[in-house]
Amino acid sequence: MLRLTDGETDRINRWSEEDWKVILRNAVRSIEELSRQLGFPSVPSNWIDDPKFPVRVPQPYLERIEPRNLEDPLLLQIVPTLWERQPAEGFCDDPLVESEAFIERGVLQKYYGRVLLISTPVCAVHCRYCFRRNFPYKEHRSTDPIQQLVPIEKDPTIQEVILSGGDPLMLSDSRLARLMKKLDAIPHIRRIRIHTRLPVVIPQRITSKLRELLRSLQKKTVVVMHFNHANEIDADVSQALTMLHEDGIALFNQSVLIKGVNDSVEALVSLSETLFENHVVPYYLHLLDRVSGTSHFEVHEQVSSTLYAELQARLPGYLVPKLVREVAGEPAKQIQFV
Repeated sequence: MLRLTDGETDRINRWSEEDWKVILRNAVRSIEELSRQLGFPSVPSNWIDDPKFPVRVPQPYLERIEPRNLEDPLLLQIVPTLWERQPAEGFCDDPLVESEAFIERGVLQKYYGRVLLISTPVCAVHCRYCFRRNFPYKEHRSTDPIQQLVPIEKDPTIQEVILSGGDPLMLSDSRLARLMKKLDAIPHIRRIRIHTRLPVVIPQRITSKLRELLRSLQKKTVVVMHFNHANEIDADVSQALTMLHEDGIALFNQSVLIKGVNDSVEALVSLSETLFENHVVPYYLHLLDRVSGTSHFEVHEQVSSTLYAELQARLPGYLVPKLVREVAGEPAKQIQFV
């Protein structure tokens, strides 16, 4: 397991809120700039502008992409292409029917004992397979996020709150602290779960102030990250994960099985091994949510099952994530292969 030197620890402890916000402001936001930075002589012919869901790629993530490689597994996750405009049967804007799961503005309850809080509509990176790419965030934005907690406070059966979005770590440290401390004070809440891709794309988000906040909470805190490929874990990401681990934060990962990105046993084995070396437990491997514009990423179930059997044969059980599909209206995620 990775352990940090004193010099590495000192450097990470100097990461500040201003650092990650500067990185965010300087994210690549056009296919022209993306093409230029990756060394292409011109914009590749199948790349498109998408005003409704435009390119957004922070520099730390961009630096992990191999220049001039159109098949790079990280590039495929973040560049809009003509394939997104192809209609496909069975794909729609709200594949999980989340519109019917709201108990309050921005608060969803899909499963017993847990609620999901849309804490912000924004992300640091725009992943092209995102199941919330068409989500009506304006309809669920609250002028006072604390007001969203009222139904949670009134329902003693709710034991876990999942902060989602968007990405909850896009909140400033002060806003996040206000929200989490309020949750921490609700007696029947046992766990607070943060679903985030920030440590993947901007590891500098793991500031000393954020870590101090997480350590201060009385409730058990779980951070579920979203890595899809081992190449997403570089030295800074690894060190950020190590700091969270040393703070006693439970770290899990959920991936999406994506055609061209991680649909090989070698990619999946490497991801699980690299995650565990960095203190992260492989948790879920999701079959693609069938949202409009993503059909070119889908790995068919028969192929998925074959891959999963190979993964089980190559890894010890604790490194094999559960292969699941989320089905609207079901009481839990559906395990696809055992």
